[in-house]
Amino acid sequence: MSSFTNDEKALLEPNNDIIATTLVVIGFVVFAAILSKTFIAFNDNSQALENYEQAAMIANDIASYPPLQGSRQELVSAQMLDTLADPSQNSQSNYIFFHRFSSNLEFYVEARTDNGNYHWTINNGNTTLGGRDVIAASVPVVIELGSNARCEPGTLTVKVIQNRWN
Repeated sequence: MSSFTNDEKALLEPNNDIIATTLVVIGFVVFAAILSKTFIAFNDNSQALENYEQAAMIANDIASYPPLQGSRQELVSAQMLDTLADPSQNSQSNYIFFHRFSSNLEFYVEARTDNGNYHWTINNGNTTLGGRDVIAASVPVVIELGSNARCEPGTLTVKVIQNRWN
């Protein structure tokens, strides 16, 4: 038996195999972690881009929505913004307004003049953030304040709230 253990040609040292196997396993775990982190970042970025594109499309649709137009087609009526922003006014018109643009997204609309004198927030009453992410897109508009002689430049912003299941 002693000749078998003293013969170094036929015996493999288990320490070398354990170290090599450990290095391979650690390398694979690091590779898998980097790959999964890259996939998660890509998924988050593509979802954010998709929500931004939806918000931009809704903002453009709202800016050209005929009931919101003032005396000319390129103007947004402050009177209609007042009506939609007042929650006690007519909840049915807000329901129709939001479902006209998207019935499956939770979003709200902010309109403001560039000088900051006027600000409207239009929501359907059930937009709660609750720690969720918000993605916004804005379009420039001209807001008609009372008459077409009194117009102010402004922005119309649509803020899409990330779905609850994400």
